[in-house]
Amino acid sequence: MKSDIKLIDYLAVRRSIPAFQMCEPGPEKAEIEEILRLASRVPDHGKIAPWRFIVYRGDERARLGEELLKLALETKPDLSEEMIQVERTRFTRAPVVVAVVSKAGPHIKIPEWEQLMSAGALCLNVILAANASGYVANWLTEWFAYDERAYPLLGVASGEKVAGFIHIGSTTFPAIERPRPELADTVTWVGGED
Repeated sequence: MKSDIKLIDYLAVRRSIPAFQMCEPGPEKAEIEEILRLASRVPDHGKIAPWRFIVYRGDERARLGEELLKLALETKPDLSEEMIQVERTRFTRAPVVVAVVSKAGPHIKIPEWEQLMSAGALCLNVILAANASGYVANWLTEWFAYDERAYPLLGVASGEKVAGFIHIGSTTFPAIERPRPELADTVTWVGGED
């Protein structure tokens, strides 16, 4: 594989856009299928695909928001009007939301940890494929990714976990750089002379 300077340039400035800064247009069904096809090319020890996608589009996103609001109010009945609106719009911030669902579990050969990491790699690949297709994207989890009361509503089966919700759309906002860690703080060198 030869160096792809376009990919290097992209990685040097890659930035997620907040979901609340997204707008139409979002990808059409054929574009989403291509994004997911490309994203599926992740490390997957044993070729077991220990993950799956759920794509939320159209009016269903608003219905999910109303149902999630009901669940949130069960836990916190004194939510402020602002937080009620936040809960109501969880899935309508972006034109498309893709859940990456981990099906990781015991396997005779493949450690569960490797299966979970494959789902994490898949989340990033969805973002990269969406960006390569001309859209902005953001990987969120939100409280309902960890609240199994929401799983039937979201289409997540028993024994599965949500690795992330990838919000995909367009934006009129500029991508603002954020602080990144210094390599000196995150790299340990072992061996080598230089």
